[in-house]
Amino acid sequence: MIKLFGNPLSTCTRKVLCTLHETNTPFEFNVIDFTKGEHKQPAHMARQPFGQVPAIDDDGFGLYESRAICRYVNQKAGGSLVPNTLQGCATMEQWISVETSNFTPSAMKLIYNYVFFPMQGKAEDPAMIADGNAGVDRALKVLETRLAASTYLAGDTFTIADIGFLPYIEYLMATPAKSLFAGYPAVQAWWTRCSERPSWRKAAGRA
Repeated sequence: MIKLFGNPLSTCTRKVLCTLHETNTPFEFNVIDFTKGEHKQPAHMARQPFGQVPAIDDDGFGLYESRAICRYVNQKAGGSLVPNTLQGCATMEQWISVETSNFTPSAMKLIYNYVFFPMQGKAEDPAMIADGNAGVDRALKVLETRLAASTYLAGDTFTIADIGFLPYIEYLMATPAKSLFAGYPAVQAWWTRCSERPSWRKAAGRA
């Protein structure tokens, strides 16, 4: 059985949780407590040398980095989260790259300010918020064009590319950044389709 080491509030842990649930993969969830600094302790650093989450142990095979773990879990399960055509797979990889490089850095600026800074007793950074708003809006324009013509990012089926965006949007939708999505109906419709999947509801702690 796969052992998952992560935290339920972690965006990257949630990607893996969604993939595990989507592929009906049995797993053991070992929570790494950030408040106790467990992610920086030797036991976890041995699994993830950057002191981050998540990481997995599959019968002695260790792996970290959420996107790699999602691909591994899906392939091991013979799942349907990767397209079975060359072009479909390439399209999925393209959108994973968009998420990694052109969406998540900006989204995290907003998530830090609206979600994590208050937990840490820190004040909001207006310049950081403005930069995050601009970056997310720029990405949403591109997503809108794609999703106006496609049910999911890689085509007609839900894939790892879609999963990659979900943890960030879940957080953003509970903050003032939700207003950024108002002008993008195709993105909103896609979010509704994805966010109500049982696998995501479980990953996000809503089921």
